[in-house]
Amino acid sequence: MGLLKEFKEFAVKGNVVDLAVAVIIGGAFGKIVSSFVNDIVMPPLGVLLGGVDFKDLAVTLREPFTTDEGVEMAAVVLSYGNFIQNVVDFLIIAFVIFMAIKGMNQFKKKEAEAPAPPPAPPKSEVLLEEIRDLLKKS
Repeated sequence: MGLLKEFKEFAVKGNVVDLAVAVIIGGAFGKIVSSFVNDIVMPPLGVLLGGVDFKDLAVTLREPFTTDEGVEMAAVVLSYGNFIQNVVDFLIIAFVIFMAIKGMNQFKKKEAEAPAPPPAPPKSEVLLEEIRDLLKKS
């Protein structure tokens, strides 16, 4: 039972829950970025490059063929257009994460720059002030 209890404590810690939420949000964000790249960025870029559709960019290494036994073999294709789209996806996600971390660091820096309260005067100075105040009263 100790292992089960230990796992339960681990699973309900804030860090694990935060990580789970981050993974879910990250997956959704990845879909948004993929859609942005595939549907917004790449079509105009293809038009600028002479009507190229990046999804169709590929090199066929071997054409499809039928074996002697009658089995159809698929073509061997290097789809470098998909690779280019994935690189653009990665660059956008990396830039967004960079900007988010940069913003968090600036926020932390502002917190650190907050002025610290002045240090308490030394004990000897406090005693001297009390003596002075007592002498003034008499």
